Amino acid sequence: MAYEVTATRKRPKTLDGLVGQEFVVATLKNSIQEGRIAHAYLFSGPRGVGKTSAARILARSLNCPEGPSADGCINDTEGDSITRGTALDVIEIDGASNTSVN
Repeated sequence: MAYEVTATRKRPKTLDGLVGQEFVVATLKNSIQEGRIAHAYLFSGPRGVGKTSAARILARSLNCPEGPSADGCINDTEGDSITRGTALDVIEIDGASNTSVN
């Protein structure tokens, strides 16, 4: 088995797993449940607060085979590929890592 960084292995897979982001979780859940999903979301803040985790969970929730779901589609292969970062339909744009921005 290949080595996996603890931060990646322990990354939450559902909105309920995001710790310390109750307002973000409530906002995203409400928008999904009410079918009022914005055309874009901007996750910003200091390192380590859960921006990438929240974005990946939102992507999983919106790309469920059965339609958008607030639970994050835990048991499907598309969701697993989104979590691993290998999904063709979801592209993570990380300007600081992929350019010469300091």
